[in-house]
Amino acid sequence: MPAPFGFSSHNGRADSGSIDLISALSIGAFTGDDLEAASAATASLLDRRNGGAWENPATGARGTVTPLAAVYRDNGVECRDFLASYVHEKAEAWMQGEACRNRVGRWEVRSLKPWRR
Repeated sequence: MPAPFGFSSHNGRADSGSIDLISALSIGAFTGDDLEAASAATASLLDRRNGGAWENPATGARGTVTPLAAVYRDNGVECRDFLASYVHEKAEAWMQGEACRNRVGRWEVRSLKPWRR
């Protein structure tokens, strides 16, 4: 099972101010278990040029993680913007985020919010 995905700021501490999880959960974009499954997959999918799909077999939820552009540097830290989709039964939602590599080279989400089309 993949390790839980972490949300962090530049200093490695959780930065709940930049992550609009309340909005994400309130609009139906990810339940707690689905968020964990999607987040765990995101860490490896951001290394793929075109991203890829994720699925939570326990709930039937699924979606994709798609990098939006090339990796860039922010204060010397490698970062990447992405879109994540969430589909469960008849619900569908899109989230936009930014992930940066931590000290051990693993992607961690720095911001996550509902995507406005």
